[in-house]
Amino acid sequence: MNKDFLLEIGLEEMPAKYITASAKQLKERATEWFKEKKIAVSDIETYSSPRRLTILAKDVAIKQEDQIEEAKGPAKKIAFDEKGDWSKAAQGFARSQGVAPEDLSFQEIKGTEYIYIKKEVKGLETSILLPEFKKIITDMTFPVSMHWSDCDLRYIRPIKWLIALFGTEVIPFEVAGVKTGNETRGHRFLGQNATIHSPADYEKALLEQFVVADADARKEAIREQIAEIETIQKWNIPADADLLEEVNNLVEYPTALFGDFEEAYLELPEEVLITTMKEHQRYFPVFDQENRLLPHFITVRNGNHEHLDMVQKGNEKVLRARLSDADFFYQEDLKMTIDEAVHKLKNIVFHEKLGSLTEKMKRVQKVALLIADYLSWDEEQKKDIYRVTDIYKFDLVTNIVGEFPELQGIMGEKYARLQGENEAVATAIREHYMPISAEGELPKSDLGSLLAISDKLETLISFFCINIIPTGSADPFSLRRSAFGVMRIIQANEWNLPLAEVLAEIVGIERKEGFSELPSEEVYQVAQNFMKNRLRVILRGHDVRQDIIEAVVGGDPNRIPQIIDSAKVLNESTNDDWFRPTIEALTRVTNIAKKYEDHEAVDPSLFENDYEKELFDSVQELKRDYPNMTIVERLKRFAKIRPIIDNYFENTLVMSENEALKANRLALLVELSTFIREFAQMDEIQVK
Repeated sequence: MNKDFLLEIGLEEMPAKYITASAKQLKERATEWFKEKKIAVSDIETYSSPRRLTILAKDVAIKQEDQIEEAKGPAKKIAFDEKGDWSKAAQGFARSQGVAPEDLSFQEIKGTEYIYIKKEVKGLETSILLPEFKKIITDMTFPVSMHWSDCDLRYIRPIKWLIALFGTEVIPFEVAGVKTGNETRGHRFLGQNATIHSPADYEKALLEQFVVADADARKEAIREQIAEIETIQKWNIPADADLLEEVNNLVEYPTALFGDFEEAYLELPEEVLITTMKEHQRYFPVFDQENRLLPHFITVRNGNHEHLDMVQKGNEKVLRARLSDADFFYQEDLKMTIDEAVHKLKNIVFHEKLGSLTEKMKRVQKVALLIADYLSWDEEQKKDIYRVTDIYKFDLVTNIVGEFPELQGIMGEKYARLQGENEAVATAIREHYMPISAEGELPKSDLGSLLAISDKLETLISFFCINIIPTGSADPFSLRRSAFGVMRIIQANEWNLPLAEVLAEIVGIERKEGFSELPSEEVYQVAQNFMKNRLRVILRGHDVRQDIIEAVVGGDPNRIPQIIDSAKVLNESTNDDWFRPTIEALTRVTNIAKKYEDHEAVDPSLFENDYEKELFDSVQELKRDYPNMTIVERLKRFAKIRPIIDNYFENTLVMSENEALKANRLALLVELSTFIREFAQMDEIQVK
């Protein structure tokens, strides 16, 4: 008869932002263990709270599946000694398999007979194997971990109790001096310890001790309570999935309530108020039906409805102190001019090997002007570049940003507007930080987009110059995120920047600043490969085949929107009838041409047949039309040229003994190959 298995890891309060991922990790490790051990299980549920990570495996088989194992031993020719008895090799193989030599047989494999054994292995009882969950617990990894007492184990927080229950049987093992049992702990203040007699009792037993163990149920309860307050008060409380997730992982028994703050604080910028409430206090801001911020907040108590008036007053007092500080900082900031703030940036080190923030901004200005030239920006647009790159980091020395770092850029925009900066410059100050996450919002303005990619590219190349390059999972300066952001911004704006050339020129800018721990060519190659890898990630996100990814990324990562469009078009065309013969023909051209890059201009007077002329005319048409063609049109043109290529090869000996004819024919193929390779490295595409 199957049984349920309950594993609860009881801990000191964990950081809220790591609980959901940790519960998921525990489930994944348990799932893999049951699969590896060939123990049937119908489902694995997870429970979590600030003080516990739990799995409940349903209908677990009481023993492993029986298995048939097969093994190949030594060749038959060495299985017997000169007397015809089993050799030492055969006897050793039999011992290793736990059988007698008489149980051995022979099987022919690729013309040679080998000793062969096929045996039935009875599955072990599940209860014998479950103590291995000790290793599952100790092998878990966390973004932060700690030692405690004299324990050698590093863990997210100290382990205080353990439950390992298979049916009604306690599975015995010990982790960090804590032995397994069947007793859990309830709410720290409202509950008591509770005995779990069977896994099915777990959720109910904890609820009786004021713990809602099901994280989804707890979250839904919070959502419903907030909605009820919203309806009664006729407020508008916008959904905030991230804040709800964090609050949910801060409480075990949620009770929502609201509080107030003085209307005078509404004079502060809305972002300051919201950040104070959300980031510092984990409160939900309240708005009216016209989406105007109101002097109220919602908070969630880890407890019941008793003494809510005192809880409300306590939260109001804490928030009032926070807002009072914010108001003081804001008023002090208003006394400082942008120029005074910029002057202070000289004393802030960007990196010990890369100078101050002032020096970084000067380098970014050079990069921004470089990119602006590639984008054909006029002198009027460049005036905004000069101004914004002179000042765009100034808010880092303001009091508000010092207290609320998450407002960098946001307060810069507000202070810039208050001090008369134009719309484009003020907006770009905020947008240059974007995107702040892999899927974060992108800049909407041209100047903001230009400043964002200039700042990020300068950061990348300057760090590469001093040999700080992300390896494995180590990326302390978030350089991967910066590169990914550059790619996304370029793609969104459809800026066909020749990125390879831009990277090379930025390397030159950084070298002139004296950053030279690596040779220029090595820095350039590191940058190229780094950007290629980010481009691969983007293309995988579009479900592009890996061989096609390598085909479009294989050269220099140059005009990003074109590369992405080429990958999509190729990926969508793989099942078309024309695709395979076209790729094969184009690959044949490039394979020949890449060995003969140096060539003279094609001389039509040397053509010996109409097939040469037809291909030449097609290449000239392609050369004329290519710059104005869409990606789809380019691929269709290649498909149209394909039979002309086939006829050319069938009727023309490229490697003629006549050196003049040979050189002329190779020159034609090299000219065609230039367009093919700009589109993709066709030899990377698998068409067999």
